[in-house]
Amino acid sequence: MAASWAEQLQRELAGRGLAVASIPGKGRGLVAARTFFPGEVIICQEPYVSTPNKILVGSSCDHCFVSNNLRKCSVCRVTWYCSSDCQKKEWKQHQLECRAMAALPEDRNKMLTPTIRLMVRLILKRKLQNEKVIPSSGIDNYYLVDVLESHISEVDENQLILYAQMANLVNLILPSLELDLKEIAHTFSKFACNAHTICDPELRPLGTGLYPVISIINHSCVPNAVLIFDGRTAYVRALQPISKDEEVSISYIETAAVTKKRHNDLKQYFFACACPRCVKVFKEDALLESYRCKNQACDGFLLPESGEKAYTCQKCNISRDEEEVKR
Repeated sequence: MAASWAEQLQRELAGRGLAVASIPGKGRGLVAARTFFPGEVIICQEPYVSTPNKILVGSSCDHCFVSNNLRKCSVCRVTWYCSSDCQKKEWKQHQLECRAMAALPEDRNKMLTPTIRLMVRLILKRKLQNEKVIPSSGIDNYYLVDVLESHISEVDENQLILYAQMANLVNLILPSLELDLKEIAHTFSKFACNAHTICDPELRPLGTGLYPVISIINHSCVPNAVLIFDGRTAYVRALQPISKDEEVSISYIETAAVTKKRHNDLKQYFFACACPRCVKVFKEDALLESYRCKNQACDGFLLPESGEKAYTCQKCNISRDEEEVKR
């Protein structure tokens, strides 16, 4: 079954000029099967599951993330919709979620954090797709979630305990289902390094979504594409020409940050970036994070040595220790 889903994914992506490929040192990646031009949409995807950030206060519609004309579900009193049309689109999934949340004692509603609710929705969508109540496709099926990297072996013990506690909360919300708590804990770890923050046009966070195909795209500090949102629909657009067989990359973090901060921000994804900007000096980085060389005859920049408390001029190679630079 897994092989057939993988084949379906490749077929659907081929129709969009894309392919999943094995990238040395990175695992899976998304590669262009044709040329993409700047501004062109490379891929767009609806979330497999999503949830607004602010659940109980009703900041946005659960389906389209619009913030106008919101009405609360009269049964569970947790979910909000902007129209009957959005409510109908969500109904097959929400009716199961609605029953589960309505059955919770009022004081237990506080445990419905966005992450817990995302997991509840994920489990219910998998159940509905397995029972063929809602359709599956090559880019919308649980297999794509199943093959996401969890990095569970690299997660520290305190975080593992937290994931186990969260899995137990999910079990309390869905008592009628036979759940594998270990699998749920692993999936929480997948959320941590694969879920995306859904933002409005001014980059204000609205919610969280899991986009399993877009999660295949690897990071670069000099990306050739950018991820943007329209409502909860995610679009990946080319920033520059992308040639056939070239890997598509986006940035997971703020690219204007200096190298040290970028590397620190990437720790949550459990990899060390080896993009051109991280392995060699870029002029832009020199201006962002360096000091002017102390040698009056040199117009170079003192750049931090990776892993060392020293700075070396990229032109004359004079080194200064951190204390001297601070003075």
